[in-house]
Amino acid sequence: MKIIIVGAGQVGGTLAENLVGEKNEITVIDSDGQKLRSLQDRLDLQVITGLGSHPDTLLQAGAEDADMIIAVTNSDESNMMSCQVAHTLYKTPTKIARIRSEQYLLYQDELFKHSDIPVNHLIAPEQLVTRSIKRLIDYPGALQVVEFAQGKVSLVAVKAYYGGLLVGHALSALKEHMPNVETRVAAIYRRGRPIRPLGTTVIEADDEVFFIAATKHIRAVMSELQKLEASYKRIMIAGGGLVGAGLAKQLEEKHNVKLVEFNHERAQQLSTELKKTIVFRGDASDHELLTEEHIEDIDVFIAVTNDDEANIMAAMLAKRLGAQKTMVLIQRSAYVDLVQGGEIDIAISPQQATISALLTHVRRGDVVNVHSLRRGAAEAIEAIAHGDENTSKVVGRTISEIKLPPGTTIGAVVRNEEVIIAHSDTQIEADDHVILFLVDKKFIGDVERLFQPSAFFFG
Repeated sequence: MKIIIVGAGQVGGTLAENLVGEKNEITVIDSDGQKLRSLQDRLDLQVITGLGSHPDTLLQAGAEDADMIIAVTNSDESNMMSCQVAHTLYKTPTKIARIRSEQYLLYQDELFKHSDIPVNHLIAPEQLVTRSIKRLIDYPGALQVVEFAQGKVSLVAVKAYYGGLLVGHALSALKEHMPNVETRVAAIYRRGRPIRPLGTTVIEADDEVFFIAATKHIRAVMSELQKLEASYKRIMIAGGGLVGAGLAKQLEEKHNVKLVEFNHERAQQLSTELKKTIVFRGDASDHELLTEEHIEDIDVFIAVTNDDEANIMAAMLAKRLGAQKTMVLIQRSAYVDLVQGGEIDIAISPQQATISALLTHVRRGDVVNVHSLRRGAAEAIEAIAHGDENTSKVVGRTISEIKLPPGTTIGAVVRNEEVIIAHSDTQIEADDHVILFLVDKKFIGDVERLFQPSAFFFG
């Protein structure tokens, strides 16, 4: 596939990195030549210095025969204009834009049409991050929660702790412990390395376990791997930007929410916009403010300002002063692994949420959902099985008969409203939504081809 990426920032760079290894022809446009040189030193791609909204720059990047343009600069207006020019002058078939402003998102149905602003898919990073933090609050103790098939199935990452019912036992014991709950362990990471989960695999404390189950059973399965945490009630949010404000709006009905915002005008605005949230004007890393607001009673402290260092310091202080749990938004992906697991319980990367959403629109073979896992090393995808036994490599076959690439497991199948946890004798039918977990992303192309029906395939 020939793809033009406009913007060589963290999102554009990470996206290029993800796509280059998948036999795509990638061209990156940016006005910053140094960023482009740094990308080209690491990756096999083309770079063009210039503005992605300029016709000549797009022409130079090959817009005339490009399959897709993905505009992810920091400017919504530049992203929209790049899509508009690519559509009007070069008839680029698929146009994706990163849009951050709430004003544009509020009117997206009216604005983003082929006859008006021709953008096929909008990616709103703040909304994606807010949604992923909300899921972590809904499932206390989870490290990552991703949903498939309109929320019917979830893939959850948890750390196995001493005292978990399954710790020290083989995976086959799961069925004995929970005879009425179907689940499948998709992957286990031990000391950072993937282990293929077999029935005989014994769970150890500190293993990172990815399991898949019907969403309604998630809490029950989590209780097997760690002592189930109580629901979070009292939440403090540091930062009143789009993520902080959006999160407060979603949580304030069922939780006691306090929000700390440094900017006086923004704090005033939020105090009128938010109905039940208590808004403070101040510095979230102010020892006195945290003490006065009884930080020791807070179940989760969530730092979501635009400053990584400020988020890290505020969360560390909150934890030392008694907050039960800390979550931190971190823009620099290099920081994520450094800080998670100590005084910071969960580090959230907006890049990973954005990349997952972008990859959903890039994948072939009717892949309808993609989630980037473990800082992009692994991937979970939802693909729809099309065709019949003569044209498809999966339809009409049991899972044991499907030639899956190394390190790939099928975790579940969703058929209409039914969630079927995958076993070796589970047969795939046409129109099934198949949830797969890939330990190694280099095999993505093989999985895509599996789900592409062919008139020339005859079993």
